[in-house]
Amino acid sequence: MTEARFLLDSNICIYILRDAASLPALKVQDCAPGEVVTSAVVFAEVMRGIDPSPRAVEVVDAFFRMVDVLPFDQAAALAYAEIPFRRGRFDRLIAAHALAAGLTLITNNEADLADVPGLRVENWTQS
Repeated sequence: MTEARFLLDSNICIYILRDAASLPALKVQDCAPGEVVTSAVVFAEVMRGIDPSPRAVEVVDAFFRMVDVLPFDQAAALAYAEIPFRRGRFDRLIAAHALAAGLTLITNNEADLADVPGLRVENWTQS
């Protein structure tokens, strides 16, 4: 398996789950297995918001079998303590997780993360 390079944000996961032919979905498909992962924080957000129908759950399960979910660990918590704080923002936890893991965060929310020092960000919703 290839080493992880990219961490998907919640909004990118939602794009992919809604449209398997979307640009983010196509970019994920172009990556080697293991190159794209996500955070346990993202997994929690996605699971909180999904339609509980069996079909929707099946689609989400299939997605997270392809995209590994990294545990939010002590290194991620320490990185979170070092970035500019904004109350009630899961984005900060996800950014900290990407920083701690040395991964590029794939998001459609670059503006809210522009003040996070050292965070590498790409937006796969744009060509």
